[in-house]
Amino acid sequence: MEDAAAPNSGSDLNLGGKRGKSIEECQDMIQRSFRNPIVKFLMEQMEKSGCRVGDNFVKAVVCTGPVAGGFTKGRGITVCSNYLTIQDEVNQVVIHELIHAYDECRAKNLDWTNCAHHACSEIRAGHLSGDCHFKRELLRGFIKLRGHEQECIKRRVLKSLRGNPYCSEVAAKDAMEAMWDTCYNDTKPFDRAP
Repeated sequence: MEDAAAPNSGSDLNLGGKRGKSIEECQDMIQRSFRNPIVKFLMEQMEKSGCRVGDNFVKAVVCTGPVAGGFTKGRGITVCSNYLTIQDEVNQVVIHELIHAYDECRAKNLDWTNCAHHACSEIRAGHLSGDCHFKRELLRGFIKLRGHEQECIKRRVLKSLRGNPYCSEVAAKDAMEAMWDTCYNDTKPFDRAP
């Protein structure tokens, strides 16, 4: 059993006392996620950009920290089986992490130890993956009618950057603010945010 304690970038979650799935059950859910149109599109775009997405690029693992998954350069995407319970959660993690993988593929010089680089990819993943869709925020207990999406993305970017040992709280906030407009408006490989 592989342990994924500290991926470069990770999807956070609201655990709410839920128990997850076995690695085998999660791996089946990952395979089903490959039929999701957004997952298919992102994987096709990575291939078109010259980045091979092999059979083990996305794998289920048992994680030690309260994260849903992560992307690690050179290793691929991990999905934390012990924290996920339904197909929609797995799909969401795979989409979020595929955006990080796409950024890594596209940028070629993305440095996850650089707070600005990490912040940019988190802004893009939060915006393009649907992590901050109104219904997801309601399920997390955040209720706001106006401006919820950008507030949610900012909250989740800072939470992710807190897990980066190279980013202090101040550096994380400064990086997010400096990169916000450019990265929020960068919707590649989509024509617009899905």
